[in-house]
Amino acid sequence: MATWKVGEEHIIEITGLTHEALGVGRVDGRVVFVPETIPGDQIKTRLVHLKERLGYGELVDILSPSVDRRSPSCPHAKNCGGCQLQHMDYQGQLSWKREQVVDAMRRIGKLDVEVLPVLGMDEPYHYRNKAQLPLGTRQSELVMGFFQKGSHDIVDLQTCEIQHPLITKLALALKRIVPDLGIEPYDEVNHTGVLRHAVIRASFSEETLMLVLVTRTRNLPAQEQLITGLAQEVPELISIAHNVNPRVTNVILGSETKIIWGEPYLMDSIGHLRCAISPGSFFQVNPSQTKVLYDLVRVGMELKGTETILDLYCGAGTIGLYLASEAREVIGVETFVGAVEDARHNAKLNGISGAQFHVGKAEELLPSLVQRHKRIDGVIVDPPRKGCDRSLLETLVTTRVPRICYVSCNPSTLARDLSYLADQGYKVGAIQPVDMFPWTRHVEAVVLVSRANP
Repeated sequence: MATWKVGEEHIIEITGLTHEALGVGRVDGRVVFVPETIPGDQIKTRLVHLKERLGYGELVDILSPSVDRRSPSCPHAKNCGGCQLQHMDYQGQLSWKREQVVDAMRRIGKLDVEVLPVLGMDEPYHYRNKAQLPLGTRQSELVMGFFQKGSHDIVDLQTCEIQHPLITKLALALKRIVPDLGIEPYDEVNHTGVLRHAVIRASFSEETLMLVLVTRTRNLPAQEQLITGLAQEVPELISIAHNVNPRVTNVILGSETKIIWGEPYLMDSIGHLRCAISPGSFFQVNPSQTKVLYDLVRVGMELKGTETILDLYCGAGTIGLYLASEAREVIGVETFVGAVEDARHNAKLNGISGAQFHVGKAEELLPSLVQRHKRIDGVIVDPPRKGCDRSLLETLVTTRVPRICYVSCNPSTLARDLSYLADQGYKVGAIQPVDMFPWTRHVEAVVLVSRANP
């Protein structure tokens, strides 16, 4: 095999994409990963990092573009780490996301299951209802936006094609007002300064905003002037909270949050379900596609009004509450206390009496819940990216739960868990991917798993 060196330039064809959306090509039989490229591109690449059998290149020139290539319409696309696929046509993205699921099922799960076309958006722009914006300085000027790809350098926000427009409006107002009031932005290197992050939420149904200001210090300088200035410039703003995070950490929110102006909640809707969103709430970031996702769960569960349903890894309980009117009882389990409090609050808000929520690990509480309720007719699991805990899956199997609706944000762990359930006598239905995050590498999926012999 020929030697290769950092700095060499090669002409290659991009034949695939990794799950991180890096283009995949070959140089003398060895794999090379090149960012900002997509399958079908003929490119010139410069090698920048090499291992024995694989390497990483940078894009020098596109000699012949893929039929799926587009010119990014966002001015921040090249640097911003928020989107990975601004240079790929939307239909091309949907096709690639489906292939990510197909590949995971075959390679990891060793499963031959149907993967349906991805359900995309008619208008895949301005869909996000939440932004977490770090603040800093560059050449003595305030910068605020998103982290640059692969670094903690801040890309200064001017516009954003995936955030609700009101989020950008509030972000730019904050950026104008903070320097005038002498509020010092956070210095991540020296752990000095005051204002670390602005977390902005937008309600799609109400066209209103909530702002969470995260500071290193317990004191927020010029608090009243800041509130007055923001309220005057952005009349859609209805709530401001102050969160204190003094730790040296990449975690955004600290443990202490209080409302310093306006309403305690931001109100929004998922279909018929009204939701009160507190500063620390988990709430799906794409409300229109969330309804698509939840309707798939509803159809898959085939509820008749007599069932007892478990909603595991339930977060703020929105899936269970969305289905509650069609079941006899919904029982949610979640480790985060604040999310369970939100779930209980939203149950009362919607007049839902047949829902209860418990704090704890799903795998630890499941055996006692099964014993207490005798019969569980179906289970919804919506785990984090690491997938379901094996002990939880084992308990579902031993209790012979007849129907499991699995909502996944990671095709790899979905394939692993479905493979286990299939080995234990469950039938895996068709997988329906849903594009919750256009222009990014992420894909959600819903699949119904049922006992072959109930």
